[in-house]
Amino acid sequence: MPPRPIFPLWAAVPLSVLAGVLFDVAFPSVAWWPMAFVSVALALVTLIGRRAGGAFLTGLAYGLAFYLLNVDFTAEWVGPLPWLALSVLESLFVAGGAVLISLAYRWVPQVGPRRGRILLTAVLVAGLWTAKEAVIGGFPYGGFPWGRVGTSQVNGPFAEVVSWTGTAGLTFLIVALVAAAVELVRSPRRARGGGIRPLLPVGVLALVATALVVVPAWATTPAGSMRVASVQGNGPAGYFDEREAGDILESQYEATRPLFGAEDVDVVLWPEGSVDVDPDASPVVAAALDRVARQVGAPLIANRIDKRGEEYFNMSFLWREGTGIEQTYDKRNPVPFGEYVPDREFYASIAPDLIGMIGRDYTPGTTPPVFDVDGTAVGLAICFDVIYDALVWEGARDGARVYLFQTNNADFRGTDENLQQLAVARLRAIETGRSVVNLSTVGTSQVIAPDGSTIDGLPADEPGHMLTDVPLRTGLTPAVVIGSWLNALVSWGSVIVLAGLGIVVRRRSGGHAKTPAP
Repeated sequence: MPPRPIFPLWAAVPLSVLAGVLFDVAFPSVAWWPMAFVSVALALVTLIGRRAGGAFLTGLAYGLAFYLLNVDFTAEWVGPLPWLALSVLESLFVAGGAVLISLAYRWVPQVGPRRGRILLTAVLVAGLWTAKEAVIGGFPYGGFPWGRVGTSQVNGPFAEVVSWTGTAGLTFLIVALVAAAVELVRSPRRARGGGIRPLLPVGVLALVATALVVVPAWATTPAGSMRVASVQGNGPAGYFDEREAGDILESQYEATRPLFGAEDVDVVLWPEGSVDVDPDASPVVAAALDRVARQVGAPLIANRIDKRGEEYFNMSFLWREGTGIEQTYDKRNPVPFGEYVPDREFYASIAPDLIGMIGRDYTPGTTPPVFDVDGTAVGLAICFDVIYDALVWEGARDGARVYLFQTNNADFRGTDENLQQLAVARLRAIETGRSVVNLSTVGTSQVIAPDGSTIDGLPADEPGHMLTDVPLRTGLTPAVVIGSWLNALVSWGSVIVLAGLGIVVRRRSGGHAKTPAP
C-alpha cells in the first residue's frame, strides 16, 4: 500500500516554505552548511504520501521560498520583474521534481522488495533530486545551475568528495543520506524490532557518512607555481554607474601602478569589463596596456566588449607589449536577459521598457577556455561561466594547470551574489584539484588553493592588488573525467526506474490504483 501523508497539506506547505528558507541559509552570506541537510529532510517528509497536486504545491512553496531569497540580487539593477520571473520559473521546475519524488514514495512500497527498500527509496529519491537540478541547469536558454545542494557544502565535511563525483554527484550523495535517514526514522517495524538486526541499516548509514567525511580529495600532481598579479580596480563598472569612456580602464591602471617594477611576475590579471575602450581603435589605450605589460614585466590578461560585424562578444584577451592581442576567449555562457535577450520580439511585447534596457545581444563564444602563458596553460571563465560544469572541465582536459576567473559584480554591490559565486569558485578548485584566482572588478576577490582554502584576498569595494605565487597542478580528477557521465547516469537512470515502477504499479492495479489524500 502507498504511504499516507505525514502532514496534512495545510501543514506541509508552510513546512516547505521553512525548508526553502533554511536552504538559503546554507549559502553565503550565512553559509551554514548543515541547514542544507535539514532543508532536504523537511522537503522530503512533506512529499511522502502526497498526490501529484499536493506535491506540486508543496514543491512550489519550497522553490519560491528559496529562490526569492537566494537570487534577490537579480532585482538590483533592473527591478523586481526579472527576479520574480526567474524565481517562479525555477520554482516550477522544483515543483515538477517534487511530483516525481512523491511518486517514488508512493510506488516503491507497492513494487519494491521489502529487503533493500530503504536503499532503493533513498537512491531513487536522490537521483530524482539530481535530475531536477540537471534540468534547472540546462533549460531554458542554457539553464541556470545556481543554488545546488552540492554547492552549499563548500565549508562542510563532505566538500572533498566533489573531486570524485562533481557537484551533481555530491548532491546525489547528500540527498541519498538524508532520504535514507528519513526512511529509517519513519520505519515503524524497525523501531519496534529487537536485537541487532534492526540496527544494521543505521550502522550502514553511519558508516557511509563517515566514509564520505574521511575520504580525501583526489590528489593532483604539483607542477611548480605561477606568480600572478591580480588587480581589483573598484571602478565604475556597473551598468548604471556614471562614467566616461575609459574610466574603468583608468581605475584598473591606477590600481596596477604599485606593481610597476615587481619582480618575476608571470602574468597580470584584470577582471571582466576592465578595458572599456577598444585598444585596436585607440592608440592611447593600446599604449596604456603596453605600459602595464612593460612596467610589470609580464603579459596582461584583460577583458572587453568586442564587436565583429553585427555580433558582440564578451572577450578576454592576452596582451603582450609590442604585439597587442595574442589570444582570445569569448564568454561561452552569456546571461539570458542580462547579456542578451532570447526571443527578443516576444519578450519586448510583454515588457518593452525592460527589454529595451538591454541594448545589445552577446553571442556565445566557441573558442577554447584556455590561454598559453609562456608555456603554462591557464583555464578561463568569465563571470557566470563558472557555474557551468562542462566549461570548467573542458579547461582541465585541455591542460590548464590553474584557473583565472574574471568577473564583474558591480551591479550586485551590497548583495550576496559575489560571495555565492566565490563559493562556487572554491568548490571548482576542489573539484578540479587546481588553484583558482577569482578576480572581480569590485570584490570580493580571492586566490584559492587546490584544497579550497584561501591563499590571498581583497575586500569588496576597495581598489587593490594581490601578488601571489599560485600553485600549479597537473592530472585530472575523477570528477573531470566521469562527472558528466555520472550526472547523466544518475539523472536519466532514476527517471527510467521511476517510469518502470509506474508501469508495474499500473499493471498490478489494472489502471485503477487508489491514492492517498492530498
